[in-house]
Amino acid sequence: MIEAHIFEVLKEIDPRPEREGLSGTPNRVAESLKFLTRGHQVNLDKLFEQALFQSDEKEIIVIQNIEFYSMCEHHLLPFFGKCHIAYIPNGQIVGLSKFGDVLETFARRLQVQENLTENIAMCIQKYVNPKGVAVIIEAKHLCMMMRGIEKQEAIFKTQKFLGELCLPEKQQLFFNLLSQK
Repeated sequence: MIEAHIFEVLKEIDPRPEREGLSGTPNRVAESLKFLTRGHQVNLDKLFEQALFQSDEKEIIVIQNIEFYSMCEHHLLPFFGKCHIAYIPNGQIVGLSKFGDVLETFARRLQVQENLTENIAMCIQKYVNPKGVAVIIEAKHLCMMMRGIEKQEAIFKTQKFLGELCLPEKQQLFFNLLSQK
């Protein structure tokens, strides 16, 4: 179904959509779109099964520079960058790989960066139930780089703080940890 629609789009933008170089393009684009938006198929309940562990840890836990690739819902163009996540445990910790899984799940959905940031924070809050969550995303958007204003160096930053990580002293600790190499 997607392939037929892609062929119709190609007919609008190329005078010879049936030429050799484009002959497999509708199928390739369809498969690419399915891959790039596969986050809609993830069951978050299953993702967190057997991923939580009892712990007396009470200090902030930070994972930074998790790379991601996503698609802007406005132009269907990629945006990509790094995500930084922190949480303050509340009797349990979560397996480290789940941060990458959560980011990947939401990044592989059509949305805007603001919603991506919010969705990650709310998901961690729901499934891990920490005392606080912080998510910062820094990204470059091809819709700004390839079209429109064509600004190559612009970095868009979004943040979401929940619970104790809304407190200025906890936010400062998070920022200090991010600045350390």
